[in-house]
Amino acid sequence: MFHFLEEVAPVDPMGGLFGMLPMLIICIALFYFMLIRPENKRKKEAEKMRSELRSGDRITTIGGIQGVVVDVKTDKFVIETGADQVRIEFAMWALSTNDTAAEKAKEAAKKAEEERAKKKADKKMKK
Repeated sequence: MFHFLEEVAPVDPMGGLFGMLPMLIICIALFYFMLIRPENKRKKEAEKMRSELRSGDRITTIGGIQGVVVDVKTDKFVIETGADQVRIEFAMWALSTNDTAAEKAKEAAKKAEEERAKKKADKKMKK
C-alpha cells in the first residue's frame, strides 16, 4: 500500500550544505562590494574633506546652512552667514559639502583634461 516510501533514495545531509556554500560565498562577496566597500569609501572622503577644512572656505552644513568658514578647531568650526555677519559654531560632523574645495577640484580636473587633449593633439601633429 505505501510502497512509494521504500523507493526514495537516502539523502546525504552534508551534500546540501556543500552545495549551498558557493552561493553563500557569492552573496557575501556581493554584499561586501555593493554595500560595505562604497560606504567605507564615502566615510574616508568625508573625513578627508573635514580634515582639509580651512578658513575662507564656502561650505554647506547637513542642515542646509551656507556660509564662509571663519575659524576651525579640532572638532568644531565657526561659519559666518549672510550680510549681517552672524557667526554660528558647528560640530565638525555637521559639515556636508565644501564648495570651495569642490570648485578647486573641478578646475584641476578641467586643466588636466585640457593638458591631455593638448598632448594628444601634439602627438597627432608629430605623426
